[in-house]
Amino acid sequence: PADPGPGAPGGLFAWLRGRCLGRGAAVDPARGTCGAMTGLYGAIQPADSVSLSTRTHGAVFNLEYSPDGSVLTVACEQTEVLLFDPISSKHIKTLSEAHEDCVNNIRFLDNRLFATCSDDTTIALWDLRKLNTKVCTLHGHTSWVKNIEYDTNTRLLVTSGFDGNVIIWDTNRCTEDGCPHKKFFHTRFLMRMRLTPDCSKMLISTSSGYLLILHDLDLNKSLEVGSYPILRARRTTSSSDITSSGSSGPRAVGSPCHQNNSGPPSEKTLSRPSQREGGSPRNSLEVLTPEVPGERDRGNCITSLQLHPKGWATLLRCSSNTDDQEWTCVYEFQEGAPVRPVSPRCSLRLTHCIEEANVGRGYIKELCFSPDGRMISSPHGFGIRLLGFDAHCSELVDCLPREASPLREIRSLYSHNDVVLTTKFSPTHCQIASGCLSGRVSLYQPKF
Repeated sequence: PADPGPGAPGGLFAWLRGRCLGRGAAVDPARGTCGAMTGLYGAIQPADSVSLSTRTHGAVFNLEYSPDGSVLTVACEQTEVLLFDPISSKHIKTLSEAHEDCVNNIRFLDNRLFATCSDDTTIALWDLRKLNTKVCTLHGHTSWVKNIEYDTNTRLLVTSGFDGNVIIWDTNRCTEDGCPHKKFFHTRFLMRMRLTPDCSKMLISTSSGYLLILHDLDLNKSLEVGSYPILRARRTTSSSDITSSGSSGPRAVGSPCHQNNSGPPSEKTLSRPSQREGGSPRNSLEVLTPEVPGERDRGNCITSLQLHPKGWATLLRCSSNTDDQEWTCVYEFQEGAPVRPVSPRCSLRLTHCIEEANVGRGYIKELCFSPDGRMISSPHGFGIRLLGFDAHCSELVDCLPREASPLREIRSLYSHNDVVLTTKFSPTHCQIASGCLSGRVSLYQPKF
């Protein structure tokens, strides 16, 4: 038969386009297991026999599984790091003096090496094979260190803190005295920093409601104020705010970067001499104000920032300027035509959102995607909610709405007696962990 042509239904190009978008059972065999996984998570329950708690460690601020799912690490308020076997629920080790202040975040570099950061301004490297002593302690931040990322391409450790600094550490040349490091970026009001799965972009959230994106990331080049091309600054759904000075409350006053102007960068700042003619400049900075439902006239604080495991979207937990509302929002990355011939463009489009329980004011609630990106686990009061893009837990690319839609609640799980602060999916098993303000860690797994 004659070729139906590239534009005809069922043509070769249509098939290729569907493959590129991730559609079709032949592309990803795991997509056919959606019904089974939905059934498993629908049967998930608190597992009382593996509820974990001690009396000394204080609130649980962060949970992290090792990449192979064999170890669950717990970052605690009272200087401790706990390690458990999540399958047998056995306690492996307590690092009783891991830091001199609150332990905020844990990040595995591989199946044996992991890093912790703390309010004592330091980062520590640990080896699961020798937990009696640190591999080394890293000094460089001047305030609380809140976030750790790892660039798998360059093997560089990336940290951020409330001093506004993003610092790069060369762990390849780490000694007992520390690691060579340099300040990569600085911004005011910094809350969280993440790298996309392919490490091509860096996203930074701020307490003033701004979201910064560094495109075409090059960690080998430090960025000083004014040395990076600023692409644009606007809300994700409207271009009318480009030159606005931010009238949404005290958190939104001033640019997130140390510049002389008092609002977001205007069109006059969009063109920089450092841009390469005819191509995208490295480390191009984009400044966005993601729109939050009900927050058009008030500022908001982006307290938690996560990325879709396939790099399709970003997941934000936002609180209102007065802390009387909290929202979980999903923004899809939208590649489009450049604003200028030398400027890349990567807008964020709000696709899904849901209002959260307004409890535990002042505490950051860390949420997360499931390993396949189909579900979100979100702290909700004294428990967690499993949220999906639709009732069938479809992939984001298969159920993109034309306008922002509510996230669907798949299941609610409650086993805590205090506000849940963090939750995490196991990367290898049908299991979820959660930790609360009173220090209890609970595991959830299917029961039939």
